[in-house]
Amino acid sequence: MNNTESASYKAGEAKGQAQEKGSQMMDKAGNAAQSVKESVQEAGSQAKAKAQGACEAVKDAVNNK
Repeated sequence: MNNTESASYKAGEAKGQAQEKGSQMMDKAGNAAQSVKESVQEAGSQAKAKAQGACEAVKDAVNNK
């Protein structure tokens, strides 16, 4: 293998490694985004349940007067 072939091989190898690293980072970012989405949905569900409970408490208070 001459110097040009060696440099070309190394460049291709570096490109492949960079692509793989980029792919791994995108996977991690996607997983983080999914986790945030699930956390937000859970927080929203909890807030909704609390609001419904508060509404029921108000209705009960008004109906019992």
